[in-house]
Amino acid sequence: MKLDKFFQSLLLTGAVVVVVNTPAKGEEVREDIQGKSSTQRIGESAFDEKVAVTEKKFASSKSPVLAPSIQKSRLFKSQLASSLQRAKSDKTSKNIRQISEIELPATSAQMLVQTPTPTNPSNPEPRSGDQVVAITSVKADATNKGVEVILETTQGTRLQVTNRSTGNNFIADVSGGQLRLPSGEAFTFRSEKPTEVITEITVTNIDANTVRVTVVGDKALPTVELFDDDAGLVFGITSAAIATQPPQQPQTPQTQEKPASETPQEQPTAQPDQPIELVVTGEQDGYNVRNATTATKTDTPLRDIPQSIQVIPNQVIRDQNVNRLQDAVRNNAPGVSQFSNQSQAFVIRGFRQDFNLRNGFRSGSTATKDVDLADVERIEVLRGPASVLLGQLQPGGVINTVTKQPLSEPYYSVKFTSGQFSFYRPELDLSGPLTDDRSLKYRLNLAYQNNGSFRDFVNEERIFVAPVLQWDIGKNTTLTVDFSYTYNNPTLDYGVVALSDGSLVLPINRALFYPSLDQVTVEQYQASYRLEHKFSDNWQLRNGFSFYSAKQSGGYTYVVADFIDDRFLDKLYADDLFIDQDYRMQTDLTGKFTTGSIRHQLLIGFELGRSTNYFTSGTALLPTIDIFNPNYNVTRPDVQIDNYGTNFTDTLGIYIQDQIDITDNLHLLVGGRFDFTEQYDSFGTFSQGDQAFSPRVGIVYQPIKPISLYASYSQSFNPVIGRSRTNSVFEPERGTQYEVGVKADITNTVSATLAAFEITKSNVLTSDPVDPINFSIQVGEQRSQGFEFTIGGEILPGWNILAGYAYTDARVTEDNRIPEGTFLRNVPKNAANLWTTYEIQSGDYKGLGFGLGLVFVGEQQGDFPNSNFQVPSYVRTDAALFYRRDNWRFGINVNNLFDVEYYETASRRTIVYPGAPVNVQATISYEF
Repeated sequence: MKLDKFFQSLLLTGAVVVVVNTPAKGEEVREDIQGKSSTQRIGESAFDEKVAVTEKKFASSKSPVLAPSIQKSRLFKSQLASSLQRAKSDKTSKNIRQISEIELPATSAQMLVQTPTPTNPSNPEPRSGDQVVAITSVKADATNKGVEVILETTQGTRLQVTNRSTGNNFIADVSGGQLRLPSGEAFTFRSEKPTEVITEITVTNIDANTVRVTVVGDKALPTVELFDDDAGLVFGITSAAIATQPPQQPQTPQTQEKPASETPQEQPTAQPDQPIELVVTGEQDGYNVRNATTATKTDTPLRDIPQSIQVIPNQVIRDQNVNRLQDAVRNNAPGVSQFSNQSQAFVIRGFRQDFNLRNGFRSGSTATKDVDLADVERIEVLRGPASVLLGQLQPGGVINTVTKQPLSEPYYSVKFTSGQFSFYRPELDLSGPLTDDRSLKYRLNLAYQNNGSFRDFVNEERIFVAPVLQWDIGKNTTLTVDFSYTYNNPTLDYGVVALSDGSLVLPINRALFYPSLDQVTVEQYQASYRLEHKFSDNWQLRNGFSFYSAKQSGGYTYVVADFIDDRFLDKLYADDLFIDQDYRMQTDLTGKFTTGSIRHQLLIGFELGRSTNYFTSGTALLPTIDIFNPNYNVTRPDVQIDNYGTNFTDTLGIYIQDQIDITDNLHLLVGGRFDFTEQYDSFGTFSQGDQAFSPRVGIVYQPIKPISLYASYSQSFNPVIGRSRTNSVFEPERGTQYEVGVKADITNTVSATLAAFEITKSNVLTSDPVDPINFSIQVGEQRSQGFEFTIGGEILPGWNILAGYAYTDARVTEDNRIPEGTFLRNVPKNAANLWTTYEIQSGDYKGLGFGLGLVFVGEQQGDFPNSNFQVPSYVRTDAALFYRRDNWRFGINVNNLFDVEYYETASRRTIVYPGAPVNVQATISYEF
């Protein structure tokens, strides 16, 4: 579909707006009910007349719940007066009309006062033919007067409200509605501590046609008022301290305040529109995630960050039914390719990144280990240099997985997937509070996987366990502790080979290793804590520690050289033990302040880290294997350990960043990091220290609110171990990027990013002209330039899309050995992806959905330096069919629908990884 068609596909929706007002002194009304200016408070007689008119309207209402309650309530007049004052004086409300201006539908709740109603209202199941009103989204924004929470729906007038109170809890049951994502899944909204006097606001489904709104007061019962508006229903929530103030008598002329034009209003000390912490059961962001933490270490809207960031949300992962990081990234992040199927090292914007992040922490010094997606909430793909906050990195970018966190409400999910190639995988996701006050919460994700492969003799068994505990130590202090364990017993399969002319002639299932010698096991441990303390609304301290350990042991076979006569392949047997450990501590102080009219969000922090790599290795030659007629019968050779040792890397990084709001539509990002690294081994054979400063400067200009124009400059560094022929230590590699782009919120639910970049990587090692065999010099240079486009979100109710295109030209620009213009390996010039789903929103087939995916990867070089071997381009088509009913979900995913033969990547001509043929997986899940 052309882009202009997307612009035409806009959904006009209504909204239910919940306004949470912070406590303040009694306010005076400076306008009468008709909106006329006045310096006098409303007289009791005039007010009584307005109340009488309003009561008549309510009395004529057909609402079986509200009309009798309003007629009986003696508290109604004082509460209505208070609400009228607030509605007129609060300039931050979103076009909320006065009560006198509202056309009161007979079937909707016009105003909810705190009047006793039955404590057990009847909430029957919907009758046949009745249609439940869908509330498709819940959003929250802070204002200088309180909080606005928007429940989006197109049929707010069909809802009816029943209220009651229990202790400090105000409870309103909204009948005739359901919280349903556009995908059809139920969800729960929660805002914790939105004001000093409101402990929590929750909105949740309690049965098939009832939504419950709960407001918990800190020390007293809050007062809640409900207004009917063009936009929907408006809840005004006021602290009991305000609601129970005695009526104020009219002031005498000596004490009467001046008119508003003469008396300046007191300005709030806090900045307006502060972010509110939300905990939502379900994937409230859908396909369009607006915030990310990887680029700035703060929860900043993507539109305000001068760098390209793509987020792959959990709903996409679930709809595509992928369970490994490489599958999710290959399907959805154009311009990001995989270096090898034996690792999760990715090539981003032309440069290989050897490790990934988990919740902002480095997950080991290499990416050779496995990342299971059972506990992953979203994947953030940061494109471009990230050393300014994350230290030593390649300039292309980095991938960060953000894990699922504990929930305050009980949540349980079970899932089972089965499919071709003997695949089966059960999963369990449990969460909820462990104490009555919900100060201690947990989450537990479990997964087991056992599968074969389309490749002969290839199989895998995996166990994954990930518990998380979160303790609210106090009102402003939270401690989160998480742990994960992964056991993996994979087959180390190195694919097929290309002949000397570059052709790929072998069947894609052909195994070129000795199955009887495969004994590899991998165990991974990860443990971390995160302590957060808020000194105030504007200042926060965050301290975190992460420990990661991966152990790979056992024997396997691999290719040691090119094969002979395009037929016989030399193989080597290795019996190895690798232990990769990483210890890392981060401490950040963030603060918000102003200098005149300019707002700042300051980040100051440091990082300490140590990485250790212990290894022992023994090798032995194996018989040559005939690729056209392999004989897999071979005995295990005797192996002598011939290589061992431990390498250490110590790092210290100190960084500072300032996010500056010069005006509401002009934002500046300035930051820098000093890094000190030292690398050495256990034998003392080498020791090397490096220092580097990595800056970043970016600017964002928003000519109109939905559009962000940005430009940025940033650098990266990565240490290079070794010495030159003159015994001088190698300098770190440096990456320099210039990026410009446009970010657009096309609609409230669809966002897009267009970015153009140029990255130059310098200090690349190349052969020393004097002694090219034994030494290198740092005069090499590589450059990557191109552009990327991504779009994601909900086009129409039930219709989601995630798509993108990337053009990347990555090649050598200077080298003593490799010709200039040589393309970098595993970098397709053109890559594109499309994934879209549609779910029927109403009628007999409500909950039935369809998905379609296209992945295009252009030709890429399979050798470096380039030869006549290129991995051919391909287009793969995936499809999905699913059905949601109540808490059940049934799904069928078909990968490679048209059974295309394709190759995903290649490490070199003798290690080429074919893609899987058509395969089908079926999934059933239940949430409760």
